[in-house]
Amino acid sequence: MVSRVRVWLNRTYAENVFFMDQLRRNPGDRAVEIHATHGDPDSPVLAAADTSELEPEGLSPAAYVEYALDQCVRRGIDVFVPRLHQAAVVAHRAEFAAAGTALLAPTPEAVAVFEDKAVAYEAVRSVGVPVPPWHRVRNADELVDAVEELEAAGHLACFKPAVGAGGAGFRVITRSPFSLLHLTGFPGPHVQLDVVVEALRRAEEPVDWLVMPRLEQPEVSVDCLTGPDNRVRLAVGRTKHGRRRGFTLDERWLAPARLIAEGFGLHYLSNIQFRMLGDRPVLLDVNSRPAGGLHQLSLCGVNAPWAAVRLALGEDPGVIEPPFLGQDYTVVSGPRPLVAAALPRQRTDSAEALLPAVPSPAQPAPAQVLPL
Repeated sequence: MVSRVRVWLNRTYAENVFFMDQLRRNPGDRAVEIHATHGDPDSPVLAAADTSELEPEGLSPAAYVEYALDQCVRRGIDVFVPRLHQAAVVAHRAEFAAAGTALLAPTPEAVAVFEDKAVAYEAVRSVGVPVPPWHRVRNADELVDAVEELEAAGHLACFKPAVGAGGAGFRVITRSPFSLLHLTGFPGPHVQLDVVVEALRRAEEPVDWLVMPRLEQPEVSVDCLTGPDNRVRLAVGRTKHGRRRGFTLDERWLAPARLIAEGFGLHYLSNIQFRMLGDRPVLLDVNSRPAGGLHQLSLCGVNAPWAAVRLALGEDPGVIEPPFLGQDYTVVSGPRPLVAAALPRQRTDSAEALLPAVPSPAQPAPAQVLPL
């Protein structure tokens, strides 16, 4: 009899309820039990899991590793998918292995390279992957110089934090003066250069931004599954142009993604994003974790989360070719339940004080993506 697999996702994105759904709907009908932890009692991943806990707040990275090791031992975790404190966790891979837990995460070296977007651009450019021009800026004068240089080359300038995720802090620079036009409709990403310069001059601390051209659509996110032997088992591009989404196996996108995944040790699930600079694709970002939209590959007949768990367990799924490419679609969100009663928060600098488990309610039907 094949034993059940116990998987833990820590403080992950709400979209990963679909990741969890796919693990349970694996092709071999293998029993999967999912443990989830989060800092937000209203995160839907807590309700979607079989068992869940609120995470202690305020743990240092080292203390979080202690907490994580304790979770793995107490919960009998077979596969841990770390998002929070990923760098600290992967540095202790051998300790997790000794506890019987496989980490579904890249090498420490890969995490270090792709935590910082400027370091990542330098690294991938060195292996021949095209990247956009960029400037790392710390203050107002450096920002103005970078914007003027990009505008002189015919680009629309934008900036984003050198270290960050999920598009937080992304803004497009405009020289249009602020007017009532900016107060109509919904807030957008555009910000006036003079406003940013004034804010930087008033700031007490330097910033750490990348200033670069505003890249054009389509955006293509290549989901990769790479083994610890540095061989890619799966690479499929998800295209985005406005609301329209689709899939591609075009080597313009897949070849550089494979080069990055295999060359830098992006083991297991990663997401490598490209956009257009003029008429050529260039790297936008690299995520050393599963993408929130990974479940959309199910429209191509692929269950990437389960293939990754198998690979982490040493059960090589081999090279995975999508049996078909799904039609273009748009994303429609749906409701998900919360845990019945929120747990009290806890703040501690020790991993000793752990919160009691919360049983999950019955699992809801999965949300859908709808064709256009």
